[in-house]
Amino acid sequence: MISVNGVTVSFGGHDLFDNISFLINLKDRIGLAGKNGAGKSTLLKILSGNQNPTKGEVTMPKSCKIGYLPQDMIHQHGRTVFDETESAYEEIQQLEIRIDQINHQLETRTDYESDAYSKLIEEQTDVYTRLDMLGAGNRKEEIEKILRGLGFDRKDFDRQTAEFSGGWRMRIELAKLLLQKPDILLLDEPTNHLDIEAIMWLEEFMETYAGAVLLISHDKTFLDNVTNRTIEISNQKIYDYKTNYSRYLLLRKERREQQENAAKNQQKIIDQTEVLIDKYRAKASKAAFAQSLIKKLDRMDRVEVDDDDSQSMNFRFPTPAHSGKIILTVEQAGKHYGSKHIFSGANFIVTKGEKIGLVGRNGEGKSTMMKMIAKKVEFDGGIKLGHSVMMGYFEQDQEEKLDQKKTVFETIDEAAVGDVRKQVRGLLGSFLFRGDDIDKKVQVLSGGERGRLAICKLLLEPYNFLLMDEPTNHLDIRSKDILKKALINYEGTVIMVSHDRDFMKGICDRLFEFRDGKVKEHLCDIEDFMLLRKVERLNELDLEKKDNKEKKQEVTSNKNTSHAISSNEQINKHELEQKQIRNQIKKVEEIIENLESKIKDCDLKLSDASEYEKLVNNKSFFEEYNQFKITLEKEIEKWESLSEKLV
Repeated sequence: MISVNGVTVSFGGHDLFDNISFLINLKDRIGLAGKNGAGKSTLLKILSGNQNPTKGEVTMPKSCKIGYLPQDMIHQHGRTVFDETESAYEEIQQLEIRIDQINHQLETRTDYESDAYSKLIEEQTDVYTRLDMLGAGNRKEEIEKILRGLGFDRKDFDRQTAEFSGGWRMRIELAKLLLQKPDILLLDEPTNHLDIEAIMWLEEFMETYAGAVLLISHDKTFLDNVTNRTIEISNQKIYDYKTNYSRYLLLRKERREQQENAAKNQQKIIDQTEVLIDKYRAKASKAAFAQSLIKKLDRMDRVEVDDDDSQSMNFRFPTPAHSGKIILTVEQAGKHYGSKHIFSGANFIVTKGEKIGLVGRNGEGKSTMMKMIAKKVEFDGGIKLGHSVMMGYFEQDQEEKLDQKKTVFETIDEAAVGDVRKQVRGLLGSFLFRGDDIDKKVQVLSGGERGRLAICKLLLEPYNFLLMDEPTNHLDIRSKDILKKALINYEGTVIMVSHDRDFMKGICDRLFEFRDGKVKEHLCDIEDFMLLRKVERLNELDLEKKDNKEKKQEVTSNKNTSHAISSNEQINKHELEQKQIRNQIKKVEEIIENLESKIKDCDLKLSDASEYEKLVNNKSFFEEYNQFKITLEKEIEKWESLSEKLV
């Protein structure tokens, strides 16, 4: 469908690509791979026609329609979400205007027998046929389907686009692109502003999408679920793998090992040949032979070994300071902005060493909860940190809060205290800031570099409780993997918000879902949660379909089959819910055991006469003692309630 022929791109004497060629076929699902700066985004710009190659060409049929979503774009304002999305149907809107013009002429003209009148009728038929082909009659349903899938509620449809954040406006642009149904979609980091549910919906949409897809993403799970082909850009060349990202990594490793072995074998031949040349060069009788060996070496094609791209962050979180067993207690917490209710009734306890994930759609209150815990905003209810808890907070836009005028070195050096100041250069080196990089101003750093610097700054204190709101934003896949390993090995407590499923997998085994103004606990990992949400979403769709059928009074022949599928989904959902209940019971039992131990310690102190005299006027001791008892009663009630639900 699209042919890239001998394309070369040069910048200031440096080749980004050198004579690359490949084909994009109908229904291809291609992921672009390569280290930062390899030219992935540049290749998308060339394919979209927004940039011309230095040499070579891109050829495609004239009828080929391209849809391009860059990372950054100018958004249009002055319309509602629905109207702006509907602008994707530009051809339909133009045809409808033409139909109105034709109908007006047919109503006002009286030359019924003329050729001009007949041509108008023919054109009317052609336009109606074209509108039918474009699905003009279903466009409102299509717009609603896409917008709902990308996370918009129906009440958002009539809001002005200017009321939404940049991330939500990017979703509108993605919706317009999907509605245009281009022959090829070029997507540069499409999941950057999507929550987990919207990403899952987009994956499902891609399964049935009729065109080809070429995308760049740092979301490993999304790449694996969507792509069936990976094109790697390395050393100005491309390598084409007919497989998804995870399988490509294995094949790439095998390829590099083969290159290294071939290079070693070739170097042995070169070394042996050079020994012979040195041996016979000075002998007149062997001079011609020596010259032939020299020419042989000159003609030899040297085996190139691809860059390993081994540069990735290398660090561990410092050993956290000691803290009490209970890190955080949240009681009846909620938040509203004026008349807008975000969520309410949040109740949970976080214990030492836990790794907890906050999940749910954008705008449901995950980041708000982080700000509430960090005391950045006012809120309803109570949130209390435990004994000796030192909290570090990595905000979603943490990298933007850095002083833009300072250098990389100054940013870390001024924040470091004590012996840590002697290790600043080594610390920066582990975050890929080496050599002259440490003298760069923050304002000239890329988004990924600023993100790394912000995480580096977080390591300067031995926090025992970390709040991390989207810590992987702008990080490449390798850097994400290093951060993930560091968090898994971290001995402290973590609450995180992330839309990267692969990143959360293996870190979080307890989740809090923010949905419809409530906070629901899930004692499971992200994979089980996604399965649960998928089943629930299928059930919701099934109910919507049934409602539509009842409204239209239609009788379907596959009713029994649909019922069987729905029953299977209910069974899967029941099994997941039972697993979560068992996990919740286990967690509550741990909390009860911990509270009983604390109460026992207090009872022992009160039973000792000398200790009692010291404590009799200690108001905070008795307040804490009573609070332990109240919390214990609540946890026992919770245990009894959960046990009743267990079948």
